[in-house]
Amino acid sequence: MRVSVIGGSAVTDAEYERARTVGRLLGERGHDLVCGGRGGVMEAACRGVQETGGHAIGILPGGRGGANEYVDTAIATRIGNARNPLVVMNGDGVVAVDGGPGTLSEVGHALDFGRPVAGLGTHRVEGGGIDAGAVEHVDSPGAAVDYVERAVREG
Repeated sequence: MRVSVIGGSAVTDAEYERARTVGRLLGERGHDLVCGGRGGVMEAACRGVQETGGHAIGILPGGRGGANEYVDTAIATRIGNARNPLVVMNGDGVVAVDGGPGTLSEVGHALDFGRPVAGLGTHRVEGGGIDAGAVEHVDSPGAAVDYVERAVREG
């Protein structure tokens, strides 16, 4: 399975470690990771998956040279943040860690594409015609990965 990990490019040490743990768990469980390929949550998750020998795919807003050092496969788009739908579309499920407006747009795209979303300290989406339960808010990286695995398996 492929799991998209989304989140802020500027993070605290605690957020970095949470995202790194998500990546590590994904790698240990045999999943590929898809992300935006840059810093912060994206770098941490790629680092975690790479530590297990897993595979990290970065879908970049610019050229391949903008990828963090832990991306195995860099995909250049040169379309800026318009690449956000591609990040979530290429995962079977999504884990959102922290994040700002870009992460919020990716959460919206994930819900639109019917991808299950686990949220770790990320946006709470309520009202606006979106089921408030659409983002499964969890307290740990393990719970996030468990939720996404279960939701994808159950369809």
